[in-house]
Amino acid sequence: MRRFLAATLIAATAFGPLVSAYAAPAAPQGTHAGISQTTTPITHLVIIFQENVSFDHYFGTYPNALNPSGGSSVVPEPRFYPAPGTPTVNGFTPALLNNNPNLNPANGAGATNPFRLDRSQAWTADQDHDYGPEQAAFDGGLMDLFPLNVGTPGPPPYHGPPVVDTTGLVLGYYDGNTTTALWNYAQYYSLNDNFYGTTFGPSTPGALNVVSGQTDGVTQNINSDYAVVPDGNGGYSLVSDTDPVGDVCSGSSQVQMGGQNIGDLLTAAGVTWGFFEGGFDLTITNPNGTTGCHRSHTSVYVGTPKADYIPHHQPFQYYVSTANLQHTRPTSVSTIGHNGDAANHQYDIHDFFDAVNSGNFPAVSYLKAPGYQDGHAGYSTPLDEQNFIVQVINFLQQQPEWANTAVAITWDDSDGWYDHQLGQIVNQSQTSQDALNGPGYCGHALPTLAGINGPHAQGRCGYGPRIPLLVISPFARQNFVDHTMTDQSSIVRFIEDNWLGSQRILGSFDAIAGPINNMFDFNQSGNDRVSLDPQTGEVKFSDNAASRAAKQARK
Repeated sequence: MRRFLAATLIAATAFGPLVSAYAAPAAPQGTHAGISQTTTPITHLVIIFQENVSFDHYFGTYPNALNPSGGSSVVPEPRFYPAPGTPTVNGFTPALLNNNPNLNPANGAGATNPFRLDRSQAWTADQDHDYGPEQAAFDGGLMDLFPLNVGTPGPPPYHGPPVVDTTGLVLGYYDGNTTTALWNYAQYYSLNDNFYGTTFGPSTPGALNVVSGQTDGVTQNINSDYAVVPDGNGGYSLVSDTDPVGDVCSGSSQVQMGGQNIGDLLTAAGVTWGFFEGGFDLTITNPNGTTGCHRSHTSVYVGTPKADYIPHHQPFQYYVSTANLQHTRPTSVSTIGHNGDAANHQYDIHDFFDAVNSGNFPAVSYLKAPGYQDGHAGYSTPLDEQNFIVQVINFLQQQPEWANTAVAITWDDSDGWYDHQLGQIVNQSQTSQDALNGPGYCGHALPTLAGINGPHAQGRCGYGPRIPLLVISPFARQNFVDHTMTDQSSIVRFIEDNWLGSQRILGSFDAIAGPINNMFDFNQSGNDRVSLDPQTGEVKFSDNAASRAAKQARK
């Protein structure tokens, strides 16, 4: 009966009202090369696109951190104190913390309440986050079978509760003593607590969704039958990780995608853009002697090397139109982001810094950290991730273009980490991989979204797990929590609405995506900056209305 009621709720809410975008004041015509007319004052958007975090995993207790006396016994922890008036989020209630549905005995030794991980536990095992297991963990909306379906123990040895060495690790969470920088950014800018993966599934579907809102339309499949499902129209949708066809760094399992992505639209409009991923430049030799596709770094917290460039994290490589399969270098720094160059808008992270430093700041930039800094459990940590994010934002805030720049920080998927909030199922699916409402079913509402080849594409059930979204900008609402229902394709929609006259991509979730506009106040003005320490995440300097108000309140 409980499963039936939860399934009925999903069906009943699938066509709930979606928030419409509202008009924002138009920005003046840009004078910087490659910037066209925009519908908001934002002329530069930077998307920092990290790996594998659920909302509750990073923000479940926001804005309240434990602040243990003396910090961790192994790694000192910064203290975090919220500013007066800080809003709460849809996070852990006392009932969720003390009588959680995942105490369900079906979870065996992993049955547990959520529990706090400290800085010394920044390195954890990667959890299962594939399309079907994530749905099974949701258990028809009861959200009570995470340890059974996606939990992975370790890595031992850990100090702390024994549950960390069981599948119950999946209910572990961090607070502002570890994810300090992200909590501080939420204090001074905007956080959304109702943002979802567009569909269920791991990194590759998530990466595709953040650039196209579309995972249907597989046109080539090499040793990747496990990663695709029939879309019901004679084609296939992608539901798992596999590398792009023809990338010189790809492994033996590969696919290619049809259809359009946001890069195609930007190129056609003459708007400068680029995807910048660590390790993409194969000509560099790292300090540890690695080069080519095998360039690597080692997290000091993990202790084992990880490749800088991870092919299945690079979404534009899956499309013939936007691929740079040989990793061809740009002709010069001045051509980065522009049409007609052999690099075809695909670059290394260092190219982003080089371009901006030279005065060639692309209008739209996707940034992907080198592997060891992308936050992916198993080979990276929240502390490595913090270092990368803070250095990027500190850099951007020193640029003359900062006054009209916005940074969106989000993640590609949840890694399977526990989150208590079920999103609306706005697009159902019935394939052998689906499991939300029982074997073969994810949602029961009528189909809503067309695919590449037909009226509805199977294998794209969503929305998937809830993940964080932060917006950092002089125009971001300050110390603000947005509850607008949004998803990864909402970022695509913002780009379309701001630069492209609200064009939409065929079959994309962008057509029904909620806007991120509520995270901005375009009537604000100023050039505020909040500089953080990349090691601790603590505030080093702030010139921001929220910080000035907090200082005044403390007097």
